[in-house]
Amino acid sequence: MPLRRAYCLSVAAAIALIASPLSAAQNPERVTTGRLLAQSLCADCHTMGGATRSDRGPPDFAAIGAMPSMTALSIKVFLRSPHANMPDVQLDDQQIEALTAYILDLGGK
Repeated sequence: MPLRRAYCLSVAAAIALIASPLSAAQNPERVTTGRLLAQSLCADCHTMGGATRSDRGPPDFAAIGAMPSMTALSIKVFLRSPHANMPDVQLDDQQIEALTAYILDLGGK
């Protein structure tokens, strides 16, 4: 029984860490990496904190990051899910962490 309790506590701690309001955006190196990835992979469609363009339908990354409901977890889930209007870009975990950090940083989080 003590082993099961320790396992449950470990799982609960991991979930709390993932869902924590303290996001990966607090790591400046990760934010920089995310900016470089976004510029190379996402800039053809998304704006990133600049004036939005009428010829681009996808939302601006700063607007995404500033949404009150947007969290690190929700961005990570979105980036891991295929979407019809997005290219099928295969991102590894580090790239997802970096893009998440960048988007939240642009949103002031």
